[in-house]
Amino acid sequence: MGHTEAAGPVPVFDPALRGGSWSCRRNDGARGPLPVARWFGSAPDSADGRFDDAVVARCAGPTIDLGCGPGRFVTALAAVGVAALGVDHSRVAVRLARERGAVALCRSIFDGLPGEGRWHRALLIDGNVGIAGDPTRVLRRAAEIVSTTGSVLVELDPDVEHVAVEVIRLEAGAIVGPWFRWARLGILGAEDIAHRLGMSVAGVWEESGRQVVELIRSQGHGPVLRGAS
Repeated sequence: MGHTEAAGPVPVFDPALRGGSWSCRRNDGARGPLPVARWFGSAPDSADGRFDDAVVARCAGPTIDLGCGPGRFVTALAAVGVAALGVDHSRVAVRLARERGAVALCRSIFDGLPGEGRWHRALLIDGNVGIAGDPTRVLRRAAEIVSTTGSVLVELDPDVEHVAVEVIRLEAGAIVGPWFRWARLGILGAEDIAHRLGMSVAGVWEESGRQVVELIRSQGHGPVLRGAS
């Protein structure tokens, strides 16, 4: 869960974080449930709980969660002794994260962040690689944040091969949010973007029907290419 840079000063996910049953509608009319409960954390023996545990197990060093939502990964990492920071544009999300003990900043992921270039892991889970409908920009930013020996863990959409850019809005009964751009990223799209940014795929793994790719800076490659798009 994250934020969008295209929806104005109020993050569009704030109302959903306050409660209720929300759905996500595309501008072609397709609609599906918004997995708000997942963002708050699931029972360890559930499918989502097993997925979360698998992500945490792959974070052995300082980790930054980009689009941290209510902070479930930050708190889980802290519980096992891993330094972690959450970043989210939503004040509601950051308040909820802090209430559960997470260290979190209310800031755009595209703004300056503490420890840039020194993080061991950056997380883009729950579709946050799709922020603003621009996975290339998001992945370029994540690559800037991790160290040259660090990596970015990116959750993919198994129903997408390349990149699907969509216009969506959130709905709950008569409550309708603004339209905004979002993107879904598949494995071929991740490989293509990584190549253009001077990165490479270190591995792909699946847990409980969800897929994650690990991206690293290609060996011997310098700064991430800002001209890549």
